[in-house]
Amino acid sequence: MAEVAETTAVNAEVEGGDGVPHRLERKWTFWFDNQTKPKEGAAWGTTLRNVYTFDTVEEFWCLYDQIFRPSKLPANADFHCFKTGIEPKWEDPECANGGKWSLTCRKATLDTMWLETLMALIGEQFDENEDICGVVASVRERQDRLALWTKSASNEAVQMRIGRKWKEIIESDDKIAYSFHNDPRRDRSHRGGRYNV
Repeated sequence: MAEVAETTAVNAEVEGGDGVPHRLERKWTFWFDNQTKPKEGAAWGTTLRNVYTFDTVEEFWCLYDQIFRPSKLPANADFHCFKTGIEPKWEDPECANGGKWSLTCRKATLDTMWLETLMALIGEQFDENEDICGVVASVRERQDRLALWTKSASNEAVQMRIGRKWKEIIESDDKIAYSFHNDPRRDRSHRGGRYNV
């Protein structure tokens, strides 16, 4: 009986002290991809793993504080946080006609930009929330990258509003560029984009 009371007390503390978790508007899923040593001939995405789905503020902070900081990743690894039901792949039906806003960032700023973006997403701070799929933090040897994925690449007005808002949220002075997922030049998209802010 004492064990049950202790568990209940811990859960109440984790859930904000009043025993009621603070629910988010939607569920979000963290994904992890480590391409450090891919198997020869393996298709992209074979190392991508669904790690955890959350839908409360308390779960988010517990996960973020303990695990999901890009600075803890090895080189060539990615953290993704996407709306549940959307896989962080260009081929996913929700992403197929979309694209991404991207920027390269210094190692010292990646964790802060990642956290600010996550809080904006789960806090529904974008007017165009329905167009946003998720965010990816990519840790690389030379420069890290952050990318905000969206559904409708061809709607320039929507994309420009999202890009400007994101730039404001992450407080970046650097140019961010938007590229289409179905653009044959997408592997070079971080060097320039269809839209820029």
